[in-house]
Amino acid sequence: MQDLQKTVAPHQIFQLRNVRLFIAFSVFFTSRFYYPVFTILFLDFGLTLEQFALLNAAWAATIVLFEVPSGALADVIGRRNLLVFAGSMMVLEMALLCFAPRGNATWLFIIILINRVVSGIAEAAASGADEAIAYDTLKKHNLEKEWPKVLSRQMRYQSIAHIVSMSVGAAIYDPSLMQRAADTLYIPIQFNQGITLRFPLYLTLLMALCAFWTTWRMRETESMLEDAPALRDRCVPSVIQAFGVTLNAGRWILHTPFALVIILVGLFFDHCIRMVVTLTSQYYRLIQLPEASFGIIGSVISGLGIFIPRIARGLVQKQSPIKNLWVMVVITLLGLAGMAFVRPIIGLVPVIFISSMMYLLHFFMSHYLNRITSSKQRATVLSFKGLSFNLAYGLFGVLYAACFAILRDHAIEADPPPSAADIENIVFSQTLIGFPVYFIVFLFVVVTFARWALKNNMEYNNPG
Repeated sequence: MQDLQKTVAPHQIFQLRNVRLFIAFSVFFTSRFYYPVFTILFLDFGLTLEQFALLNAAWAATIVLFEVPSGALADVIGRRNLLVFAGSMMVLEMALLCFAPRGNATWLFIIILINRVVSGIAEAAASGADEAIAYDTLKKHNLEKEWPKVLSRQMRYQSIAHIVSMSVGAAIYDPSLMQRAADTLYIPIQFNQGITLRFPLYLTLLMALCAFWTTWRMRETESMLEDAPALRDRCVPSVIQAFGVTLNAGRWILHTPFALVIILVGLFFDHCIRMVVTLTSQYYRLIQLPEASFGIIGSVISGLGIFIPRIARGLVQKQSPIKNLWVMVVITLLGLAGMAFVRPIIGLVPVIFISSMMYLLHFFMSHYLNRITSSKQRATVLSFKGLSFNLAYGLFGVLYAACFAILRDHAIEADPPPSAADIENIVFSQTLIGFPVYFIVFLFVVVTFARWALKNNMEYNNPG
């Protein structure tokens, strides 16, 4: 609590313990060395693309079930306690993948399903609580206006970490590259895909341990301790109280048009873009890129996070939310439409547009929601955001798996029938065409609702 008792000037915000640890936790928690090969990792484990989509839907459904209760509990029992739990769940999540057996398709699917559920619980527990503990630390010193600076540095550090994890993760996943390295160093080891498959997972397990250690060093904010003295006296968290906080936050969102529209717009962009980003490693294979290059590509894309936060910071300070919305629409449409053409090499350009959108979206959502939300329900409201995002993502995953299965059946009926690998590529390229169409239809619905909800509210026209 010592860092919360001394006077802190705006240029000293990064001397606050919780602010530093918030940035460190976000780096460790998101540095996943298997991300550059995310889709093909599960396919090489022995799963199908439909199973992969369904497992991601299960992951999203778990977050939906735990998101808001976890956010409410963060507002009741403390953000730090929930973050410690999130760190421990990440350790368990990665341990399951590191030691999952191959060969038995049934057991493999069950273990990876458990992994997805545990991963969803970890994401739900961390979502909202991490930002809330850092933001309230700033608010304690009347420095909440410095939050964009914290976000900007957090995203830059995350990007640097992603550059490392993407480069290293893809390199150590490639057995031919690892074999050449071993031969050069005269190390008598024979690598194959079954061995290198788990190398990115082992490194991510190490990141999980670091994330847990970081949360253990955090300290609860004084404002949090003052908001729930009765609960702390009882020592046992009140689940009824937590759901009461949830209902109050839900009512606040429904009666705050600007907050409701922010969450709806974020949901609109997130579930569509995140599904595309999840499938990028399969897209890279489709546009004929070698697997060893996935990490280099991921590093270049992660490098965007060093510059985009500065751009996003300027946009929120100088432009209104409605203008920033149309900036996101244009970038997203260029990306989705470009990927649908499936062009070798040049097909990387639309991926850059899509990936840039993820940085902008995260920055805008965090800035606008934190600006209008009170401390006592901040974690719960941020969890509502996560809940809506993941509910949409999970439902979209089920829809995608169903569409993929239908298109696969049609492709099999072709004369002569293509090979199994060709079917995967043909069907996958067909699904890419549907993304921009889906986006345009959903855009019309969102804009229509937003115009109705904000007809008597001009906050969406004010910068800052």
